[in-house]
Amino acid sequence: MRPLKVSLVELSVYANTLPLASGYLQAYAQQDEDVAASCSFTIHAPEVKTPVEDLVALMLDADADVYAMSCYLWNMRRMKALLDELVRLRPDACFILGGPQVMNHAAEYVPADWENVAVCNGEGEKPFTAFLREVAATAPGSVPDLGRVPGISFWSDGALVTTDKPARIKELDEIPSPFAAGVFDGGEYVFAVVETNRGCPFRCSYCYWGAATNDKVHRWELDRVKSDLTWISEHGIESIFLADANWGALPRDVELTRHMVECKERNGYPLMVTMQAAKNRPDRVTEITEILVEGGMLTSQPVSLQTLSPQTLELVERSNIKESTYVELQSKLREKQISSYTELIWPLPGETLDSFREGIGKLCRTGADAVVAYPQLLLRNTPMYERRDDLGVVTVRVDDPVAEADVVVATNWVTRDDFKAGVWFYYAVISLYNARAAFYVARELDRSGTCSHTDFLTMAADYFRRRTDTEICRFFSDSVETLGNYDINNIGKVLHYVLHSHRAEMDTLLEGFLRERGWLADRRVRIAFELDLLARPYVYREAVVEPTVALEHVRVVSRGRHDLVAELPAEAVEMLSSFETVPGLVVTEAPRDLAMDLTADLSGFGTYGADTVRLRVNHAGRHKMPYPRRRSLDHNAAYCQVMMNRLRDILPSWTPVVPDAVAGAIDAP
Repeated sequence: MRPLKVSLVELSVYANTLPLASGYLQAYAQQDEDVAASCSFTIHAPEVKTPVEDLVALMLDADADVYAMSCYLWNMRRMKALLDELVRLRPDACFILGGPQVMNHAAEYVPADWENVAVCNGEGEKPFTAFLREVAATAPGSVPDLGRVPGISFWSDGALVTTDKPARIKELDEIPSPFAAGVFDGGEYVFAVVETNRGCPFRCSYCYWGAATNDKVHRWELDRVKSDLTWISEHGIESIFLADANWGALPRDVELTRHMVECKERNGYPLMVTMQAAKNRPDRVTEITEILVEGGMLTSQPVSLQTLSPQTLELVERSNIKESTYVELQSKLREKQISSYTELIWPLPGETLDSFREGIGKLCRTGADAVVAYPQLLLRNTPMYERRDDLGVVTVRVDDPVAEADVVVATNWVTRDDFKAGVWFYYAVISLYNARAAFYVARELDRSGTCSHTDFLTMAADYFRRRTDTEICRFFSDSVETLGNYDINNIGKVLHYVLHSHRAEMDTLLEGFLRERGWLADRRVRIAFELDLLARPYVYREAVVEPTVALEHVRVVSRGRHDLVAELPAEAVEMLSSFETVPGLVVTEAPRDLAMDLTADLSGFGTYGADTVRLRVNHAGRHKMPYPRRRSLDHNAAYCQVMMNRLRDILPSWTPVVPDAVAGAIDAP
């Protein structure tokens, strides 16, 4: 067999990402004695936004005989541009593409005259090793017999040839650990993807994990996984993404979580862990979340519902946890001061505009910390992709220089106008519910039966559509028209505007909406509005400012750098205490007797009027960073997006105040 130089290529979303897929391919291939003897491997994992010309120069400098390229939705356009140039400049080299974006789609990416390019149609380890054997066994300048390689497609004499797929690897320990094999030694990594198993027991039709692989869960041996996690810790990798489809589904996931915390206690790393939480094991996932929170490695728990529509759940072959279980879970997390966010997808088949709105309204009523609605992406090699015509799926490809993202903008149940209305509705959710701009107003209107959460957010979205004279609403409008919500940082930009740069504009925008509806004439609604003005968090660690809207029932007594002392009417404290625990306050179930209870309970803090209570609202928060003025909006938006998922790190705290000890008084009596 002739010697080969092999370059494995990954284009990662984040810089300094450990190239796990390439590591598996190399470690598995090197088990073959002939491949190990003939092949020398180099892994390249530059950031996906690296200019094409720089990527081409890097690959030409590698001077490889074989280029193996990992292709995903988020890097395919950049990877295809790289491939086109390399095939042109290195016609003597061989290429093999793998990953869910290209498998079973060779004809779309490989022209008929590229007989030196193959596409892997499934799990990559076996086909890649066989591919290397065939290339190494072929004399330079000759065409390898790729028909001997299982699980690939390639062109031969103008015909597309597809070979039979090999059986999936069920004993995952057949794949040696690339960590133990030294594949990653010497690399400078900040972020690592980790697999402890492969497969998924569920069959959600929009997802590649379970429905497309149609396979049960296969696990790596426990001690091997622990050793890999230890390597990551000892090599100072800051962040881990657990790529298992359902972290917490297996009892051993608790043990592995404890092991990661122990590693951090010994070595200082990793600093952060993110996961795809199991949807049917809320108690175990909560235990895992507590372990990670106590270890300082996690600050929020995702709850993946995707939809609350029974029709949609049936169509996509998915089941959710019971509503009562969800409510109990949210209550437990709130009690433990652990942030959470509930994940949805818009628009899944069967979901209507009304069911989407009503589902979110129900989540708001049950007290979800934050609601995250991802755009529906049509993924290759999923049952939904195969049924896209029957489901009436219409997609638009996002204008992105590096990705091939096809966003679903219509189905048999949703028109293009419905889709846009749903996105407008979600911008109202982000700004008014997640960012807390109208949190207590919406709760008060819902409690009194005046207006449900669903109707409130629908009316707000309609108002925003008419207010594109404001920068906030103009940003919403531009994002809806350009599919800007495809970019996860788009959510972060909303928080940046509402909680920082355009905070005053949000004050007046909200006041205008409430006044147009006639709600501010109601004393309790006006009080709730003023409470929201004080309670809306700051996403950065910065000096607090007083609301730009005149206060009628709440009086700001003093202002420090990160806090305000305010005199609140009893109704405001009632509203506050209905959702948040305020130390030192005891509220009875009879709202109209609240002032008496507050006066009695706070007797140790000084003399209060019968109708007002003085509280300090502290916006210092936890783990906030100062506003980085010299950073780009995209950089700051990424931080803001993370903080929305860690909402309890930025929400203010409330404590009673002794009137005679108020410092920095503005006009204290």
